[in-house]
Amino acid sequence: MDLFFEGFQKAVEMIVQGDKEILHITLTTLRVCFTAIIISTCIGLPLGVFLGLTHFPGRRIILVLVNIGMGLPPVVAGLYITMLLWRSGPLGQFSFLYTVEAIIAAQVLVSLPIVIGLTSAAFQQIDPKMLLQIKAMGATKLQMVILLLKELKLAILAAVMAGFGRVLAEVGAAMMVGGNIKGETRILTTAMVMEVSKGNFEIAIALSFILMALAFLITFILTSLQQRSA
Repeated sequence: MDLFFEGFQKAVEMIVQGDKEILHITLTTLRVCFTAIIISTCIGLPLGVFLGLTHFPGRRIILVLVNIGMGLPPVVAGLYITMLLWRSGPLGQFSFLYTVEAIIAAQVLVSLPIVIGLTSAAFQQIDPKMLLQIKAMGATKLQMVILLLKELKLAILAAVMAGFGRVLAEVGAAMMVGGNIKGETRILTTAMVMEVSKGNFEIAIALSFILMALAFLITFILTSLQQRSA
């Protein structure tokens, strides 16, 4: 218990003193997570709407694959990205391995299925009578989608929050593709793992408090937006 309070005290000290390394790690974490979830939302939202509203051969198989992807272990995602970016891999010529961009790619891979899956599930639950009513009013397909997006904004924000939570807590893939390089690819989760391996439990606990504070703050803001629009 003493270690817990010491870690909390250490976290407060690092924040108050403006520790440059901690600041850089925190900013890198936020940069990576926000970039990944924005990309996942921009890609996943339209795909989720499409899968939720349309019916075509092979749709069920795609939905099964999306649901499988929602439970994809991060280390598997990291392995696939590493294989793509390795020197002998298809994208090895771009030298993206052990960069922030590689971490973003891995986090998109683990968060994208969540955004697609939860969005498509929300749209599949729409009452068919509502769709018929909207069509009867003469709305175009685009207008219908916009109306449904407004109707399901709570579920969509929930999908975004779930995806963001996944990338914020991710460590396995980030460690594999980013390398946890000081001053470049080190983020809060990988820094915690490193400190634990070195036996610096006080610093690891301090980092955990900073991570939890970020998670609480961002979730609070997103939830406030969600409930305000209810």
